[in-house]
Amino acid sequence: MPLALAAVEYGAGPPLAILHGLFGSGRNWTSIAQGLAPQHRVIALDLRNHGASPWAETMGYGEMAEDVRASLSARGYEHYALLGHSMGGKVAMMAALQHPEMVERLIVADIAPVSYPMRHLCEVEAMRRLDLTGIQRRSQADVALAAAIPDAAERAFLLQNLIFNNGGARWRLNLEAIEQGMPALVEFPAIPAGRTYDGPALFLAGGRSDYVQPAYEPAIRRFFPKHEIARIEKAGHWLHAEQPAEFLAIIERFLSR
Repeated sequence: MPLALAAVEYGAGPPLAILHGLFGSGRNWTSIAQGLAPQHRVIALDLRNHGASPWAETMGYGEMAEDVRASLSARGYEHYALLGHSMGGKVAMMAALQHPEMVERLIVADIAPVSYPMRHLCEVEAMRRLDLTGIQRRSQADVALAAAIPDAAERAFLLQNLIFNNGGARWRLNLEAIEQGMPALVEFPAIPAGRTYDGPALFLAGGRSDYVQPAYEPAIRRFFPKHEIARIEKAGHWLHAEQPAEFLAIIERFLSR
């Protein structure tokens, strides 16, 4: 049964749902959502096992896409554009392939419909190993994670998921399910032969990222024959955070056609 996903909505106009990446949440996209809100009804969703959404034992892309469809339908949205980044981009692609009649436009940020190496298991393991007993501030957790996760910006991003209530700290992420689901998350599901999404699709890549390589373009073309690829040269994988103005400008041009 699909999960009812938490979401924050902004603005008015044609609906556009935003799907965040691994370890993220809809609130990471607040500034982008607000930038799009003058022309669109933006729905920033929290995917399962992330943010304020329910937890589940499994993390398959097919079921995550169904969560999105059911949650948008419950809010009254039957036709919409989808914007997904990284893991959320794979969910968005899957949603478009499973229900192409509902997805009017597709935007995929720095990910392709291919398998990737297992990049993020060490972060999950570090967060699971962290003893939260006595942790009362994120700064304490930051110090404790520094040896396992040396990059300060990455730690700051992950620690947005550490919340405090009832006198203690806990993770909003379902780390056990994410760890168990990691082999599936780095893959792209098998798609029945001949199934495509024939609507307009924009693949937006970071020029300093290796997530959308020329070798992946045949897979993109196979599933999304009406795709186009744009690159933000001075951005890496977090292109919406690194170059937000250029990111917004490209998306707004695509959505306004």
